[in-house]
Amino acid sequence: MRHPKVLSSALATVLGLGLAASLGAGPATAAPAPGPMPVMSTSSLGAAYAGSAEEASANRAFFDAVVASVAKKRAATPGATAVTVVYSAANAPSFRTQIARSTQIWNSSVVNVRLVEGSNPDFRYYEGNDSRGSYASTDGHGNGYIFLDYRQNQLYNSTRVTAHETGHVLGLPDHYSGPCSELMSGGGPGTSCQNATPNAQERSRVDQLWRYGLASAFKN
Repeated sequence: MRHPKVLSSALATVLGLGLAASLGAGPATAAPAPGPMPVMSTSSLGAAYAGSAEEASANRAFFDAVVASVAKKRAATPGATAVTVVYSAANAPSFRTQIARSTQIWNSSVVNVRLVEGSNPDFRYYEGNDSRGSYASTDGHGNGYIFLDYRQNQLYNSTRVTAHETGHVLGLPDHYSGPCSELMSGGGPGTSCQNATPNAQERSRVDQLWRYGLASAFKN
């Protein structure tokens, strides 16, 4: 795999939707993932999305990176009602509609963080083919990207996939054993799940993180 942009840290952390390897080919113009990727165990299609020790470790590392980013942004704008997180969708033109819907869903669901498209982004969306499916990655310094896999987005509700991966950027871990009503259950409920909206607990956790940062993030 060739990467147009390599993240500054040697260690990147990756979270996905819990889909299988070898999902099939997508368009020939697929854009490659933009950063180094560690090996992560994934579930097979049709199998339970229970996660693994490796995924639990990746969840924690990604969360720690987000918390560090929260603390930095809060320190820069201590009186702000909401922290603004800027993204770029320029490298995922096929998913502009899904990204816009995901952004609207999250901005209408939480009050302490706001997603805005613009220049000098905190994270970027990319599209292409990857046997691991879609995922979110961070360099551990508050910078990262979301990769949207073509085949996975054909099998699953594409807005749910996008909103799920965006949930990682906002600080939520995977919980594949959850019901369809839980956005971060990802691919666990199967391809019939159409829900792309975080539930009350997920909304509360994101608001808590982006309001209080390191002080009380994810106490419950």
